[in-house]
Amino acid sequence: VFNACAKLANDRAMKIGKKLLDNMPNDYRNNNILLNSAIDMLMKFGDVQSAERIFDSIKKKNIISYGALMNGYNINSKPWKCFKILEEMKQQGVVLDEHACNILIGTCSKIGMIRECQYIIDQIPLHIQNLKQIQTSLIHMWSKCGSIEKAQNIFKSVHDQDIMIYNAMISGFGLNGMGLEAIELYRKMPNELQNEITHICVLNACSHSGLLDQARNIFNEIPLKTEKIVTAMTDCLSRLFLFDEAEKLIDEYEKTNSPSFIMYSCLLSGVRNNRNKKLSEKIYNRMKSLFPDEKEGLTSSVILVSNLYSSVGEHQQAKEFRLSQIKELGKKVKAGLSWTDGSGEIVAFSANDNSHPQLAEIHDEVNRMTSEVIKLGYKCDSSWVTRELREEETIESALGGHSERLALAFNFIQRPVPDFIQITKNLRICGDCHAYTKLVAKARQRDIIIRDANRIHHFHKNGQCSCQDHF
Repeated sequence: VFNACAKLANDRAMKIGKKLLDNMPNDYRNNNILLNSAIDMLMKFGDVQSAERIFDSIKKKNIISYGALMNGYNINSKPWKCFKILEEMKQQGVVLDEHACNILIGTCSKIGMIRECQYIIDQIPLHIQNLKQIQTSLIHMWSKCGSIEKAQNIFKSVHDQDIMIYNAMISGFGLNGMGLEAIELYRKMPNELQNEITHICVLNACSHSGLLDQARNIFNEIPLKTEKIVTAMTDCLSRLFLFDEAEKLIDEYEKTNSPSFIMYSCLLSGVRNNRNKKLSEKIYNRMKSLFPDEKEGLTSSVILVSNLYSSVGEHQQAKEFRLSQIKELGKKVKAGLSWTDGSGEIVAFSANDNSHPQLAEIHDEVNRMTSEVIKLGYKCDSSWVTRELREEETIESALGGHSERLALAFNFIQRPVPDFIQITKNLRICGDCHAYTKLVAKARQRDIIIRDANRIHHFHKNGQCSCQDHF
């Protein structure tokens, strides 16, 4: 029942699962199999604290107990906690198996920090690293860290490259803005190995690099255009503001298929970046009509539309729309986080974070960076201020409080300053922070890697970004 509730993870399942756990006989509370299942269930419910209490109550923890806890941290966006668990496992003499290693590699993928990843990989026995499934996971991991060279080295070391290995490498190229390299590998890949995921990966790579003609050619060559493949092409068109063509593609798809929520989400995202208020309202209303039960997805769409209102200066309308729709949907808005490893350990920042002990130094450093980039031509873009300013705030101070900017400043107050800076975000980077970071990289002559929810940005010392502003 715990496993069933974990898979469902809806309101009814949560109620049943927690009630069953509370009423579980004492005799069962020493049963590792049950307790491990309970940890997994609670983590799937998002109840991290209760899962931790169950874990602490286990007298003889095994590799499955540790794996359930670490997997739960990954699910609940707390991957850095896995590092402490790994240290505890080492102290207790728990030997890593393939499953635990896969979870740890997943942790590294979520954190996206090269230094931490290398430390974790050094803990994994070589015989496990050489397993095909692990090699595939490692290609994904290094790609998500922005170390495409390490990913390529693993890809080249695999003698019998299968479909998963190819797909991982094509996806990695796309994630890092290397669309042409993704297409080249796609063309080299044996046709009999290509599947739906392959086509999605290469179309996404085209999308992230603005390769429209190549995307059209590949899309037209694909014999069976599934929902996900059409979605990838819709995303490509929407990013380039080709909304008429994107809408026609959706209309054509819907002649023989049910509407797809994610297609409309891609379209709405592009419209928000284009600041097309009328079209965004039309798309959101259609989404709400077609997909009334997609509460979580609609909540994200509300944020996009309200941010668009703010970007054109209609802050009151943004506030009213956001409050009314979020209340109606009954879902919480995802808080924005940026994390970095500038101090040798993972440190997380939220927007306008005031919890860090070095807060004053961080804000002073933000001000110094801002002065430097202004000399290089930076002008703050007020359209990325997505809420009403408080009395004591200015546009500059509101943008200066964005989580990625605080994480960036934190790195620069370290001594010595890191050779390169890495930041991971759980949301998309805003356009103003993107322009700002390009100039910081130039002013401070530091390579900066920021991975947002969509892709990886490599900010180079010449003031350019690998994404060529396709984000």
